[in-house]
Amino acid sequence: MGFVGGSGSAKSAIISILERFYDPDKRKILLDGYDIKRLQLKWLRSQMGLVNQEPVLFATSIKENILFGKERAAMEHVISATKTANAHDFIVKLADGYDTQVGQFGVQLSGGQKQRVAIARALLRNPRILLLDEATSALDAQSESVVQEALDHASIGRTTLIVAHRLSTICKADLIVVLQSGKVIESGSHEELIHLKN
Repeated sequence: MGFVGGSGSAKSAIISILERFYDPDKRKILLDGYDIKRLQLKWLRSQMGLVNQEPVLFATSIKENILFGKERAAMEHVISATKTANAHDFIVKLADGYDTQVGQFGVQLSGGQKQRVAIARALLRNPRILLLDEATSALDAQSESVVQEALDHASIGRTTLIVAHRLSTICKADLIVVLQSGKVIESGSHEELIHLKN
């Protein structure tokens, strides 16, 4: 499912509500038919993986950044996650491979590389729900293409919610919701929304 709209349309608020950083006043959010307010917060968040516009990387190795939150994962699972995230190939080409130090906030990596490491970190936890909050908006066209391909692979077999400025970023979503000032103004598949414009 994708959410698209301009700045101030409340797209990112949806992610915050799903993660229960705050609750809606009047409505219920259901997850498999259960009100998320009734679910244990720690469990709920453990079912989600988040990749946002500015991924947080720590001044440690690529491997340690990916393992953050699941420190005991086997290296084979780390490699599997990086392959799905289109990160493995660039990592193994680095002089120290997975042991490469990324620097404070990942300054040693490009924007696209940081995003792919963040995607791998989210995938390593094997979340049932993948939340993508403007995950490609800060990237150049070439990096966006590579990261978008990684996100497409990562979305297979799991519920994925995508927040984006551009309709092109979410054109493969089963359902696209167009928001304006916190209200739904249109919804449908990409094809249905294109026909609405004509």
